[in-house]
Amino acid sequence: MEQALIFFFEYKLEIFIIALSIFVGIEVISNVPAVLHTPLMSGANAISGVIIVGGIILVGHADLSSFSFSLVLGILALIFGTLNVVGGFAVTDRMLEMFKKKKK
Repeated sequence: MEQALIFFFEYKLEIFIIALSIFVGIEVISNVPAVLHTPLMSGANAISGVIIVGGIILVGHADLSSFSFSLVLGILALIFGTLNVVGGFAVTDRMLEMFKKKKK
């Protein structure tokens, strides 16, 4: 527990910036009109694809014999990046279905 407190104390500025960016991101995304959703989602999918590649590289270089921070970070990057890509494609597909003409 003491190491966690030392970590938070040493990186308090970085943690503050990440927390602030989360709130700004939520505010920006919630105000995006539906017309711009599909192009923005495809861009987010491309970024998440890069995150997945980075997670694969991180896990590939991690020390598998012991519990390491880089291994956990790489696995989390893989999980969250994959969830974002799959969810993004599902939402984009659903949005594009709304613009198709209905058959009579």
